[in-house]
Amino acid sequence: MVARKVEHQTVEQRKAAGKGLRETTPVSSHAGWTPAGDRADPVALLEEQNLTREPDLVPVRHGRMLVSPFTFYRGAAKIMAADLKDTPRAGLIVQLCGDAHLSNFGVFASPERTLVFDLNDFDETLPGPFEYDVKRLAASFTIAARNNGFRRSEARGVTRAAVRAYREAMADFARMGTLDIWYARLPEKELMSAIDLAVGTLKGKAGQGARRARKGAQIIAAKARTRDSLQALSRLAEHAEGSYRIVSQPPIVVPARELAETYGMSAEETQHTLHEQLRAYRATLQADRRDLLERFELVDVARKVVGVGSVGTRAFIALLMGRDQQDPLFLQVKEATASVLEDHLPKSRYRQPGERVVQGQRMMQASSDIFLGWTRGVQGDRHFYWRQLRDMKGSPIVEAMKPFGMTFYARQCGWTLARAHARSGDPVAIAAYLGKGDKFDRSITDFSRRYAYQNERDYEAFAEAVRSGRLPAVEGV
Repeated sequence: MVARKVEHQTVEQRKAAGKGLRETTPVSSHAGWTPAGDRADPVALLEEQNLTREPDLVPVRHGRMLVSPFTFYRGAAKIMAADLKDTPRAGLIVQLCGDAHLSNFGVFASPERTLVFDLNDFDETLPGPFEYDVKRLAASFTIAARNNGFRRSEARGVTRAAVRAYREAMADFARMGTLDIWYARLPEKELMSAIDLAVGTLKGKAGQGARRARKGAQIIAAKARTRDSLQALSRLAEHAEGSYRIVSQPPIVVPARELAETYGMSAEETQHTLHEQLRAYRATLQADRRDLLERFELVDVARKVVGVGSVGTRAFIALLMGRDQQDPLFLQVKEATASVLEDHLPKSRYRQPGERVVQGQRMMQASSDIFLGWTRGVQGDRHFYWRQLRDMKGSPIVEAMKPFGMTFYARQCGWTLARAHARSGDPVAIAAYLGKGDKFDRSITDFSRRYAYQNERDYEAFAEAVRSGRLPAVEGV
């Protein structure tokens, strides 16, 4: 392997480079977005995605996207990726989440067993222009605020709060040492302290909003602490004939014993394949984690539907047991396909999409799951990544958020995204490009308002495709 030569510029050189980009790609150029004249049919893009998805789950995906323009946006990463390719780019490259909408943030347990707030979905991760993630995040806040019935000024304020937090956090990271950036994280204690400060200083309606937000955050944190493999065992498994097995709850949860015919394998072949996949996955873990995993025995596997945008891709859960029947480990096995960004950006340097997801996640998160790994499926064109199913994961109910709570949440997401980008990109150059004023904030907020209207038009086209029978949909699942 040939060592990669890295050029180390001075801080002043990096600042100058960032400022210079303001001339070639002014921050004001991000405003005024309009759809391209040759814009692809959004419904056709979804149909293209469906070609590689499980046919019986495609209607479930459509049903979940049909709930509202917001849920549609969550499943429309491919549509937005096609739109972003025509937007201004300064040329500052970071590891992108690729789908950085506000529902892809939340709390989970670090390896030290403390709750941290971070990005938690990396199916579309890929190196690319930092603006892509910022626009995806900002537009999601505008769309969510509109969905919740906020006034225009409130929706604008929420969106600008997210972008401003990103810009100001990047300025802070530009002044920090390299290791300080790498170790930066947002633990539960800091989140709660920030809310407590607001509760103690704000009066009237703002104070009421702060207290409501604090109560909501406390409920989310308390619930997250209960979401572990033992809780999953009580909800997803049953004790039968001396051991546990995953309960059949079609179409959401279908055990492997009922899937053999779906994938053209006998029960024995299915069992053999599962153990082969587990061995291949184990080989991608570092040595100490391989030893840890070997202390668990594979008991059962099932297909389990997850999310909105992911519905229809193959996703499984694996139940393993450790020292006894009350020592479970649930792993989630999700199919990894090419990132939607790879249609328009350079392809991933990783040959296996599962490794692309894992490596991108490790780069962007301050604390990553110790069981992150990947495999190539039995079919050569199928790839997967593995992680814990429930590791004290929790996230707010976006549809229930009020203006104060969503604004507070927007600031945390903006800070978190900036920290994730600062780990892989050049925070000094990015901060210099963003500048000290609010011009970038206003430009991205304008983009978000315009994109929210386009998203609503796309949603109506999608809904009409369902009504006409062009797309199948099953609602309420």
